[in-house]
Amino acid sequence: MGRTALRRIIDHPDLELAGVYVYSPDKAGRDAGELVRREPTGIIATSRIEDILALDADIVIHTPRITLPYEALSGDVERLLASGKNVISSAGFHFPDAHDEDYAGPLRAACEAGGSTLAGLGVNPGGFVERVVMAATGFSSRLDHLDVREMVDASQMTSPEFVFGMMGFGRDPQKDDIRKGPLATLYTKLFSEVLAHAGYAMHTRIRAIEPDHELTIAPRDIPTGAGPVPAGTVAATRWRWTAHYENGSSFTLSILWTADPALHDGETGGHWVVDITGRPNIRLTLDIHEGDPNIPSSRALTDATMAAALRGIPDVCAAPPGFFSYPAPGAYRTRLA
Repeated sequence: MGRTALRRIIDHPDLELAGVYVYSPDKAGRDAGELVRREPTGIIATSRIEDILALDADIVIHTPRITLPYEALSGDVERLLASGKNVISSAGFHFPDAHDEDYAGPLRAACEAGGSTLAGLGVNPGGFVERVVMAATGFSSRLDHLDVREMVDASQMTSPEFVFGMMGFGRDPQKDDIRKGPLATLYTKLFSEVLAHAGYAMHTRIRAIEPDHELTIAPRDIPTGAGPVPAGTVAATRWRWTAHYENGSSFTLSILWTADPALHDGETGGHWVVDITGRPNIRLTLDIHEGDPNIPSSRALTDATMAAALRGIPDVCAAPPGFFSYPAPGAYRTRLA
């Protein structure tokens, strides 16, 4: 995400790069352009957050890899906000009010101290459900159930840390049931923001959330860009939650990440398939893909995520201090008042 964001910022005629923070020590001290195959920019990358805090910048595009625990990224973001910089993140912060005040309170206080705004923008979380799916619910005169199913092909992803760490592939389910461990907690916190934002759009609140996660075990060794997934270990994870709302509607969000789409017959209809059950019934599909089969399929989703983040810059900068999210136009409501 970070390299894509940096290229887009350097190339954009309306954006001026003010600074670059890097997590890898070997990138510190190098010109930003050199890091992403661009001409020199005169901006030297730093691994000291103090250098970023001291900058005169309008906004920070925050693109670290999501990590354990979910709250681990909050400290840096709070410092950025308190220094007077707006923040758009692709690694959470999509709807902080989904969590308790111990999480949301310091972020809100940092916004107030710096007169700044925090937004989490992307595709999912941070875009597709909040802005597209919820708008489609406005065609419902009665909404009984919302079902959103995402499928991501991870076979060409090249980062072992991400594929075997954060995605949980290659784990022995007999020794490490990731459905009940730290990864399940992380993704519940992340995607509960989608469920809570849906309730916010419908002018209702969540009554309960029920998890129902599944693992698919590799029937054979499966090659991936990050290395082989051994037979008998986790080759796919389906993170799934159902939220029940006070207005009587429910919402099942299912996130399927797989090392081999062929393991899932009949589930290759696109990145997302949405069924809105009620009166009337509505189905949506969305597929974000590359036109060139020689390019890794994951690039398209990265491009879309960064496009959403950068498009949000003028809106976030113009927003009042606090938390920002795009409203879903005309989302379903049981009451109009």
